[in-house]
Amino acid sequence: MNNDIIIAFGLTAGLILLIFAAIKIAQFRRAFLVPEGYAGLLYQKGKFVEVLHAGEHVRWGRKFTLGVADLRKTSLLVAGQDVLTSDNVGIKTSLLVTYQVTDPVKAAHETQNWQGDLYNAAQIALRAVAGGVTIEGLLGQRLDIGAQLLARVQPDAAKVGINVTAVEVKDVSLPNDLKRAFADVLKAKQEGQAALERARGESASLRNLANAARVLEGNPALQNLRLMQSLTAAQHGGNTLVLGVPGFLPLKNGKTGSPKHKPEDGAS
Repeated sequence: MNNDIIIAFGLTAGLILLIFAAIKIAQFRRAFLVPEGYAGLLYQKGKFVEVLHAGEHVRWGRKFTLGVADLRKTSLLVAGQDVLTSDNVGIKTSLLVTYQVTDPVKAAHETQNWQGDLYNAAQIALRAVAGGVTIEGLLGQRLDIGAQLLARVQPDAAKVGINVTAVEVKDVSLPNDLKRAFADVLKAKQEGQAALERARGESASLRNLANAARVLEGNPALQNLRLMQSLTAAQHGGNTLVLGVPGFLPLKNGKTGSPKHKPEDGAS
């Protein structure tokens, strides 16, 4: 009887110890899950430990924390920037900055707000580039302007672990008086182009007429044939064509008349 009690007590105590050990072990085991397209920044007691890539990770210890950085490509809109061009024209311009976090450790530790730093870098680059071109250059060379902006923004972004892949001039807003001036210039160009086309058409028509006149002058038979074609076209068109023939009068009472000459004064 006593042995049974001792065995039962021993089993109970062992089970309690196992449960206690399992609880302690569970307190030291930490599992972390990092989604695809993200990077995990693992800290222990506030100190950075390592970068965790996408997937499940198990670490042993206590006081772990996990930060997550988005590694997917995205865009930042730098909207409504008032800039002055080299010819002293004030405009409002927007930029679209395409970027990707390539070093999450730098982005998290080198600056307090890397998105704000990227915004400021694009803003400063826009003012520098716009100040070196005219308004016409800014409007007509957006690709070149974007390449200059990219060259200025990339080094500053790389310092905080960001790779900028493109900077594009998205919108350019002109003052109302400048809009009217550009509209007038465009209208004048279109009218000038239309007048030029009309002049070219008239010149070609005159050359054709001159060539036709030279051909008809050297070939009377061809001239008569052309006359007959014109008469036929007039007849088919329902038009009345009157020709004057010297020495001939229209029919009168079925007879052909002939011109009568009035006798001269003093003739018998």
